[in-house]
Amino acid sequence: MRTHRSFQIKSISRIKNALLEWSKPFGQVVWLDSNGHRDRYGSFEACLAVGEEKRLNTLDEIASCLEMDTDWLFGYFSYDLKNEIEDLVSKNSDGLGFPLMYFFQPQKVIVLKDDELHFKYLNDYGNEIESDFQQIVASIHSNESSKPVDRPVKIKMRIHKDTYFEKANSFLQHIHRGDIYEANFCQEFYAENSTIDPIAVYQKLNAISEPPFAVFMKLQERYLMCASPERFLKKMGQMVISQPIKGTAPRGKTKSEDLKFKTDLEHDEKERAENIMIVDLVRNDLSKSALQGSVKVEELCKVHSYKQVHQMISTIISTVSKEKNPIELIKETFPMGSMTGAPKLSAMQIIENQEETKRGLYSGAVGYFDPNGDFDFNVVIRSILYNEANKYVSFSVGSAITSKSDPEKEYRECLLKAKAMRKVLEKG
Repeated sequence: MRTHRSFQIKSISRIKNALLEWSKPFGQVVWLDSNGHRDRYGSFEACLAVGEEKRLNTLDEIASCLEMDTDWLFGYFSYDLKNEIEDLVSKNSDGLGFPLMYFFQPQKVIVLKDDELHFKYLNDYGNEIESDFQQIVASIHSNESSKPVDRPVKIKMRIHKDTYFEKANSFLQHIHRGDIYEANFCQEFYAENSTIDPIAVYQKLNAISEPPFAVFMKLQERYLMCASPERFLKKMGQMVISQPIKGTAPRGKTKSEDLKFKTDLEHDEKERAENIMIVDLVRNDLSKSALQGSVKVEELCKVHSYKQVHQMISTIISTVSKEKNPIELIKETFPMGSMTGAPKLSAMQIIENQEETKRGLYSGAVGYFDPNGDFDFNVVIRSILYNEANKYVSFSVGSAITSKSDPEKEYRECLLKAKAMRKVLEKG
């Protein structure tokens, strides 16, 4: 079904930029970049999928395709897919207009792994591999790389500080009444009548953060520029892995200050309580289809350091039967608990009443299904979304509200998370 060719490459950073430049003419592009991060569950350094051979519009279509065909699918599930999985509705405003979900079978897949480019083209396009490789290599030495972001974008806040405090206190009232234990409260930052260079914005955002689950996605006039540090769900054979993040601290200006911030996060009772609540939620989600006794917490409240922030991450794994359809796994665990709260359904209902806008793709998941029936999806956070047709730019940030939350601190955490996106857009 696909023609395979591999080529040695010399400079990983240059080839990455060249691949992005080469992808520009295509209407559908998904670029996944691990930015050199290594963990036991990583599959490649980067991957590019371009060209739409076939589009899949529903969960049932994807499930059927995965049972019948053995090929790559790339795309996303938006947060509001929850309304199809659960008895929920979303009536908040939406300036971006992304579809509920979007998956496509790519004509061309290029995987960067171990200093090699692996071309995996549908057979009808196999004779283009050599010429495509030559174009990619040639662009390394050209002067056609993305220009700097030269038009600063004026960002507006959807929820201002006083309103944020009112809403945060409303969440606390629900918690004190026992309606929920935790909720992830998000707010939008946006700009209207704005034009940006999506690839240049992505490259600048990625350079600031260098996260393990970065994404550049183009679907006609809609773009995602994502610097996510979080994995939602991965399937490797019969193993399923989830790695929720709860707990954030800034990097220090000196080594001693940085170590203090990291140590303080490791021992912060509130942050650990948040993380453990979500671990329990994920364990429950995975247990719906796991083989008996196979759900395990491999790593609990481990602090990982990135360029912008320290993050508290836990790793939960399980084993499923060989016959388990991947879409069933997604439906049993989506949306990810780190972006909802606990109990999940009640938290999502309250979130809809308090937030001002639909989340859409934000706090959804982007990734792929491979020919073996395995998959890997991130959590869409630390991301800029752009609708080129209506010139609307948006990014959202959130934090977890628990019984121990201080609205002032939660507000500051949101501003910390917004820092990279705001810097990229406003400073140009």
